[in-house]
Amino acid sequence: AAILTGCGVNAETSGNNTGEHSDKIQIGIIQPVEHPSLNQIREYIIIGLEEQGLKDKVEVVYKDAQGDPSNINTIISQFVGDKMDVIVPIGTTASQSAAAATKEIPVVFAAVSYPVEAGLVKDLNKPEANLTGVSDAIDVKQIFDLAFELTPDIKTFGFIYNSGEANSVSAINKAKEYCDAIGIKYVESTITNSSELLQATQSLVEKTDAIFTPTDNTVASAMPVLAAEAQKVGIPVYTGADSLVADGGFATVGVDYTVLGRQVAAMVKKVVDGEKISNIPVETLSEYTTIINSTTADKIDVKLSEEQLKEFQIIE
Repeated sequence: AAILTGCGVNAETSGNNTGEHSDKIQIGIIQPVEHPSLNQIREYIIIGLEEQGLKDKVEVVYKDAQGDPSNINTIISQFVGDKMDVIVPIGTTASQSAAAATKEIPVVFAAVSYPVEAGLVKDLNKPEANLTGVSDAIDVKQIFDLAFELTPDIKTFGFIYNSGEANSVSAINKAKEYCDAIGIKYVESTITNSSELLQATQSLVEKTDAIFTPTDNTVASAMPVLAAEAQKVGIPVYTGADSLVADGGFATVGVDYTVLGRQVAAMVKKVVDGEKISNIPVETLSEYTTIINSTTADKIDVKLSEEQLKEFQIIE
């Protein structure tokens, strides 16, 4: 694909800001913030488009909102004004913005954990509007089962997330249901931007034995801050994504974003070929990987058995 990378709302495009198209199919990809997980999704969407045989047929315009919600709306408005053939928003907030901005341009979202709860679709199997895509819904139960296998003495869990991210709220609600069912106490701390993460974490570690954060873009953008504070007091941080474990979290049962990116590309191919959105069901990844950070394990003094070292994917 003809890759046009950009940074923020001032990213360069192919010169089609007047709404005039080149002969190629125009695909606009928007990413809310630079982060390894989101970068990987975007990269494998582009790789997937090439694998789908679209290398010489599409032109990709990529823009990054730099963590600013107002930039998301601006970028989406630009995509609509430029009459993109397909818009590919990564993440829930960008997808909600795209849904509000256009009812005509096909939207294929990536990594929206809970599309129904986010108001994007009513029926996953038969999207009724111009949106479909791939969900990265995490299996909260599997993550908590892992937590009590690795650190069984947890009495109180701490939850930290951005209450403005619909996917995070849904995941936290599932976490609360899990804890309520087995009688585990929990304390939550919400943030609105990454600059609040340090203070929120410092407050939380005083009251909890372990922390859970979902696939939250705000937390992800400053995950090393959360990890470092938790490690100081020997508290494990369980996460919703492998990249958060790589950034210092302890463990997750997470999504392979290379697979997700390719699935999104396959959906875009269907749209390009003329398939109606209503005939393209929302997909959810069914394969998860258990990932443990051995360096973090050492820092919080958690000993892994030989069986666990063989069974799980270990990173440093």
